[in-house]
Amino acid sequence: MNSLLTSTGQHIANTTRRIIEQHPKRLTALITALLLSGGGGAFALANLGPDAADLPVRAVLETITPAYTYAADEATAASLNLYRTDFTRSSDTADTLLKRLGVDDAQAAAYLRSNPQVHQALLGRAGRQVTVEVQQHQQLATLTARWVADDSGNFQRLQLQRQGDNFVTKLETAPLQASAQLASGVIQSSLFAATDDAKIPDAVAVQVAEIFSTEVDFRRSLRKGDRFSVVYETLSADGEPLRTGRVLSAEFVNAGKAFQAMWFQPEASGAAKGGYYALDGTSLRRAFLSSPVEFSRVSSGFAMRFHPILKQTRPHLGTDFAASTGTPARTVGDGVITFAGWQNGYGNVVFIKHQGQTETVYAHLSKILVKRGQSISQGQTIGLVGATGWATGPHLHFEVRTNGVQHDPMKFAQKSQTVPLSTALKPQFNTLAQQAKLSLAAASSITDANMQ
Repeated sequence: MNSLLTSTGQHIANTTRRIIEQHPKRLTALITALLLSGGGGAFALANLGPDAADLPVRAVLETITPAYTYAADEATAASLNLYRTDFTRSSDTADTLLKRLGVDDAQAAAYLRSNPQVHQALLGRAGRQVTVEVQQHQQLATLTARWVADDSGNFQRLQLQRQGDNFVTKLETAPLQASAQLASGVIQSSLFAATDDAKIPDAVAVQVAEIFSTEVDFRRSLRKGDRFSVVYETLSADGEPLRTGRVLSAEFVNAGKAFQAMWFQPEASGAAKGGYYALDGTSLRRAFLSSPVEFSRVSSGFAMRFHPILKQTRPHLGTDFAASTGTPARTVGDGVITFAGWQNGYGNVVFIKHQGQTETVYAHLSKILVKRGQSISQGQTIGLVGATGWATGPHLHFEVRTNGVQHDPMKFAQKSQTVPLSTALKPQFNTLAQQAKLSLAAASSITDANMQ
C-alpha cells in the first residue's frame, strides 16, 4: 500500500514538474488568483493548454488582383462629361457666362461672340436657362439654351454642339409642358415671407394677392395665423421648369373668414374670355380694381396725416403706393383720359373719367404714356411711377372721386359691380368647382402635415 502511494506520489510530482517547466506563465497566474482569493473564495482555473506565444508561426503570401487600376480611373475620367445649368444675366459676356458654367474654352467663347444667332439669344439677355456639357480639360461639348418668348405656349430652344474643331447651331420652337403644383402656408409676418417659406414663386404670391384684392386688404389687414392654399401651373421645357404659369385655384383664410377662387375658361368656341370666380360662381372681377399698381406696400393710407412738405396735419384723401421709379401704373377701370400733364403739387398726373360720375387720379408719375381724350381699359398701363411734384420719394398717389368727393379706394372697389356667370355655363363651372375643392383640400394638407 505504501509502495503504491509512493509510486503514485512520484508520478504526480513528475507530472507537476513537467507542467511547471512547460507552462510557467499559466501556473503563475493560477497561484496569483489563488492568493488573491484568500483560499476561501471561488476562482476559475487557468487554461493549462499550450501558450499561444509558443505556437509555431507561418507566413502566407498571396497575390490579389485589385478591383480597378489607376489607368482605368484615368480612362473613365477622360470619358466622363459634366453638366451644369445657370441663367443668363443682362451683364453677361461670352467669357463671363462660360466661366460661371465651368467652361474654360477660348474657341467656344470666340464662337459665342461671332455667331449672330447665339450672340443675340444669350448675350445681354437676362433670365434664359442655359445648360452646358463640359468635356475633360473644361472644353465645351454642347450648350442648350431655353426661354419663353411670348404667350403662345411655346418655348425657344437654342442648341450648340461641338463637331471636331467646329461648332454647329440649331434654333427650334417646341411646346411647353404644363403641370399642376400644390402648396400652402401660414402667415407669420407677411404674404411674401410665408410664400418664401413654402418655396412658392413670387409671381404666384402676386397672383394670389390680385385674385383676392377686393376681398382681402393684403397691405393692412393680414393677421398672424392667416392661411392660404394654392394650386398653380409650372411650365417646363424638356422636363426642366422654365417659368410659373397661372394660378388655377386658391384659398385664403383672413381673420377666420375663408375666400376661395378658381380660374374658369369656358370650353365653348367663341365664349367669353376666362377669369377668376368664387366657387359658387360669383365673378371676382369687379368694375374697379383696388390698386393702380401690382401688389405693393402702402406707405400712406386714406386718413389724416402730417404732410412731409407742407409741415402741417391735413387730410390725405388718397392712397400712396410705395414703388420704385419706373413701376407701371395701371388704370383701375375702363374710362377716358380727361387730363394728362403737369399740375403743381401732383407733378405729372393723369385724370380718368369713368361711368357714374367717378374720376380717378394718378400723380407723381415719372412718365405719362397716354393722351387726353384717349379711351383706356381696366388694367392698361397709363404711366410710370416717379417722384415729380410734391413728393419726397418715388411712389404713386392715387385718388378715387365721385362728384368731387374722395373715397377710400379699397372700400370703393369692394362695392363696385361684378360680372355674373351666365346660366348656360353653370353646369360646366360646377363640375370644375368640385375638382378645385378637392385640389385645395389636398394643398391644405401639406401645411397640416408639416405642422404635426
